[in-house]
Amino acid sequence: MTPAPVIIAIDGRSGAGKTTLAIELAALLRSHHKVSLFHLEDIYPGWNGLTAGIERYVSTVLKPLSSGERAVWTSWDWERHYDGDTRVTMPAEIVIVEGVGAAAAEARPLLSAVVWADSLADLRRTRALNRDGGTYEPYWDHWAEQEDAWLAGDDVPRHADIRVLNGADGSAPADVLQLLPCLPALAPALTPELYARRGLRLRAERLESRPDAAALFDTLYGNSANAVWLDSSNAPASPPAGQSPATERSRFSILADDGGAFGQSVTHRSGESLIAAGSASARVTGPFFRWLDTAWGREAVRTPEGYPGDFTLGWLGCLGYELKRETGGSDVSASTPDAALIFAGRAVVLDHAEGTAWLLALESPDAENWLAASREAVAAAAAAEGPAAPGDPAAQAGGSTAVVLPDKVPFSSRDTQQSYKAKIAAAQHEIGEGNSYEICLTTTLSARLPADAVPPWHTYLALRRKNPAPFASYLRFGGLTVASTSPERFLKIASDGGMRAEPIKGTRRRASDPVRDVQLRHDLATSLKDRAENIMIVDLLRNDLSHFAEPGSVTVSRLCEIESYATVHQLVSTIDARLLPGAPRAEAVAACFPAGSMTGAPKISTMAILDRLEEGPRGIYSGAIGYFSLNGATDLAVAIRTLVITAGDNRSEAGDGTAGNGSGGDGTRGATTAELTLGVGGAITADSVPDEEYEEIRVKAFGVLSTLGAEFPEL
Repeated sequence: MTPAPVIIAIDGRSGAGKTTLAIELAALLRSHHKVSLFHLEDIYPGWNGLTAGIERYVSTVLKPLSSGERAVWTSWDWERHYDGDTRVTMPAEIVIVEGVGAAAAEARPLLSAVVWADSLADLRRTRALNRDGGTYEPYWDHWAEQEDAWLAGDDVPRHADIRVLNGADGSAPADVLQLLPCLPALAPALTPELYARRGLRLRAERLESRPDAAALFDTLYGNSANAVWLDSSNAPASPPAGQSPATERSRFSILADDGGAFGQSVTHRSGESLIAAGSASARVTGPFFRWLDTAWGREAVRTPEGYPGDFTLGWLGCLGYELKRETGGSDVSASTPDAALIFAGRAVVLDHAEGTAWLLALESPDAENWLAASREAVAAAAAAEGPAAPGDPAAQAGGSTAVVLPDKVPFSSRDTQQSYKAKIAAAQHEIGEGNSYEICLTTTLSARLPADAVPPWHTYLALRRKNPAPFASYLRFGGLTVASTSPERFLKIASDGGMRAEPIKGTRRRASDPVRDVQLRHDLATSLKDRAENIMIVDLLRNDLSHFAEPGSVTVSRLCEIESYATVHQLVSTIDARLLPGAPRAEAVAACFPAGSMTGAPKISTMAILDRLEEGPRGIYSGAIGYFSLNGATDLAVAIRTLVITAGDNRSEAGDGTAGNGSGGDGTRGATTAELTLGVGGAITADSVPDEEYEEIRVKAFGVLSTLGAEFPEL
């Protein structure tokens, strides 16, 4: 008897390409493993034998193999229509069983993983008849009726770990192989495949060019269903010498999608991750940060010589506030994903300090073609007269960039002015009772309108012109769009282990009159209340960072300094630390999540208070946006000043293959309505004045609402 093998069942209707998929997948796995194959078509007892064949397969093949024993079984002679010879299937490290019924209910307890192959009905019939010639044609409808009856009582696709749309392009085996190591039951056996992304060769090419970032993104990724632009939209055209914190935050922009040989996407909702790779998708249960540690938390590539950035390809996207369920918060569900990321095996990085573009690509068969196309796109975007580039005065002025909402679809608020002030009073009561020191109370503004009234791509271009910010971003995941003009860094972990958080607490609106503007800036700088709010969060983040920091390395390098943006003055501090060598980086992120500037202090008890007061989820707002790089680096912004656009009747999970439609790939194509949401909030302390706190959320909403031609709802 040998050790029990890993058994992978490939199931699906006749003609779904299961046999070819199994054979080619086995060939790929044989690079590192001994693999055995079993085909159910060899054991079905005739054209009426689907049910009987499943029973034979489970009892005489699957049960012994699952115990590490050889399987002795009787084949079926399709020419004589009778039992054939006796055959033996030997166990191996990995056994692949394929055929209709391979993952039937009675088989599933004995299987390690289930792959369900989907295919269009016409393609299935053509495949089956081409494979078996005229032998199968008279029985096609009869066999299909048996499949229908079986699946009516046994919904195998619902139990599949991986589903693959098995087209005729030959991509399915490689796509399935990318996802198999993501399944916890297979990860120990597929360690060689799991570590295939360790030690990858990264190609990096420097171009002396300053392309228009918006034009470049539109050219490269306008038709991509899933794409990310981490956009330092306030980067100066000629940055000053040295690297001040503001300059460092604005140096790089990253443009990528999930195309190419390595492309993947993941959407996490309430403890389940949907991971997609090309034609295949897998469902994996378990905490998001545990998955992230497996997918990201170890160095996989070295930074190329001469490359100044910390992003060396990897995962990009957003984490929603409701991931707090994994970090001490309660379980609250949102309509948007708890996390949505793409894996970019190729990307363009713009260095605004040097005026260069870097093309990054993992070595693969399609890398050279992508590099050639990207060189052309960069050259064309450098000559384009499109949207103003970062640093261009036109980008700061805003011009006639407002997107005008229909008059009959104004924004509404989760809270009226009266109810929000009542919640402020309730928060102060909690503080008075000693349950919190500071409570970051938020509310949500929303609008529903025709999908074409606010096209996501053009809306984001208007936002970045009016509200340029170091952590601006445009994220598209099928029918979900995130358009952010965030000025706040949540957490940075450099590849060498340096850690940095830069919380914002304290806000004043900018004034068009220079004298008044200076007065507002001075008022913020001298406000004891705003400084107290900021310092409380600094203390919270010092504690968060300390969980995985070298002892004594946590320092505050800036405290309560003013940074000014297009529409607001902000009070910003900087906390630095050094990650413990060998510490799990995903857990270091989790220890700080969600950002303390969006919860208050102490974090866990205050989050519970907020759940009671806010009466609804925050969604992506208050979460994080950024990247998890293959060299172990991460840089995440707090998701504030962030407009979320969801196609009302085209809601799709990230990575579902929903096509874009050009012009920045607005995800509302095919939808008739879209829902817009904007979260706003402020820190409540014992000294808060309700009228002033309510005015603060109006100030914070102004940059986004005014761009849309909308006003803060007056209720």
